[in-house]
Amino acid sequence: MAEVHEIVNRVISQFIERKREEFTDLKDAAPLFDFASKLMSGGKRTRAQFAYWGYMSCLPGTDPLDPSGSESVPMKAVYLLAAGIEFFHAAALVHDDLIDNSDTRRGLDAAHVELANLHRERGYSGDPDRYGMSGAILLGDLLLVWSDELFGMALNLIESPEVKTATANELNRMRTEVTLGQFLDVTEESAWEFAGDDEQLARAQRVLVHKSARYSVEAPLRIGAAMAGAIGEQLQVLSDFGLPLGIAYQLRDDLLGVFGDEALTGKPAGDDLREGKRTVLVALTRGKLPASTRRVFDELLGDRTLTAEQVQMLRTTIESTGSRDTVERMISRNLEAARTALETDTLASGPRMRLRDLAIKSTVRNA
Repeated sequence: MAEVHEIVNRVISQFIERKREEFTDLKDAAPLFDFASKLMSGGKRTRAQFAYWGYMSCLPGTDPLDPSGSESVPMKAVYLLAAGIEFFHAAALVHDDLIDNSDTRRGLDAAHVELANLHRERGYSGDPDRYGMSGAILLGDLLLVWSDELFGMALNLIESPEVKTATANELNRMRTEVTLGQFLDVTEESAWEFAGDDEQLARAQRVLVHKSARYSVEAPLRIGAAMAGAIGEQLQVLSDFGLPLGIAYQLRDDLLGVFGDEALTGKPAGDDLREGKRTVLVALTRGKLPASTRRVFDELLGDRTLTAEQVQMLRTTIESTGSRDTVERMISRNLEAARTALETDTLASGPRMRLRDLAIKSTVRNA
């Protein structure tokens, strides 16, 4: 029995290869296809799985568990939709690495770094870094175009105009909200010091919800559910499950960005500290530090030249305030809230079990 992520991976790889064949005459564009293929290979497909099980949980009169029946028209639409969400996510990652000036992604060179290296290897004229940045912007745009094409293919397979409209509305809300959330994040890194200490935690939580939490779990669930023709009560249950789980998911990411094992995360240890990310973890820490220590903490946070020793010093400071433990408790509380939301017969029981499993895997992880 094929698993959801395996089928989605197949849809993704076949789509990229079709596009490569369609534009085979544009040989100089091959690096974009190569990097798109590399970036889109593997992965947990978390968002695709939430979209799939959101759909399955709202199908009337059925309780399906086997994801392998991908040849029917409705299932083709679901997998196209799930693949489109993954392309949208990849585009966001490419642009996020540019915004954060992050050089690695999943243990590989980020797109702008790889394209800059390509410029150097081929001896092109001009600035390699500018070439890399320009190419990465266009790669992100290309992935967005492809995600939109996949969404269109999926929507075209939906017979009901009402279901098609509801699904499109959920898609549009997700794309708008994550873009606005990204801007909130950019703004926070520039404007955080103008906010009072008592405001910074609330502002960090706002960024977390709108940039990541809804987009990672709640939005894919609701998109899949809308495609199944979900009623209002079903959508509400999925939101009640998805939002706290999305918060827990991102809080885990924030901890891994500071304390994660580089060999598992594929990101340099403490990279979030070098990037100066204004996370809930950082806001909690700053709120508990005396003024003199906070000044030193602020001076180091966001310094891209931090040594391993300085990163460890910041980690020790964070742990000394109890903020790491506080975030762990926040993860546990939100996970429990998500699991409680599923204690209803509004959704099909088999898919609810899969959603419970996904909740654990999304929050109890080391990468």
